[in-house]
Amino acid sequence: MAHAAPRPQLTSGRSRAPDVFGERTHKLARLAVPLVLAVVFGYWVAANRRYGGPITGWNFLFGLLSGIVFFVLYLALQSVAPKLGSTPHAALWAAFTGSAVGFLVRQSDETLLRSAWLGLVVAAGVFGLLFYRYRAREGVEKRRTV
Repeated sequence: MAHAAPRPQLTSGRSRAPDVFGERTHKLARLAVPLVLAVVFGYWVAANRRYGGPITGWNFLFGLLSGIVFFVLYLALQSVAPKLGSTPHAALWAAFTGSAVGFLVRQSDETLLRSAWLGLVVAAGVFGLLFYRYRAREGVEKRRTV
């Protein structure tokens, strides 16, 4: 008589892949990633604003302040957005990304209309991507609880 092969028991408590990094690494990354992105953003803003000319003190200060504002907004968004639903969560990150790209483009002596258009295009793309990601994750979590 044939018997079915035994299946491994799935634990209901484990819903994600195993975590290879420790809690300390995750806490460090929550600050290190925004900091690195803010430094890159600030440098990029300063480089776009000087139009290939020499680096000045005002140019450096503008890039530094832009990076600080980027860092503070990123941390605020990182703490507020996950508490919202999938649509507002995606919309906040899309608005942040689109406005950052629009600001970068505006610093490179482009027209206001072109920078706004490019910021909106990027924001729409980011919204579509993140909306799909967060909505798909909600669906998986709902199926696991049922």
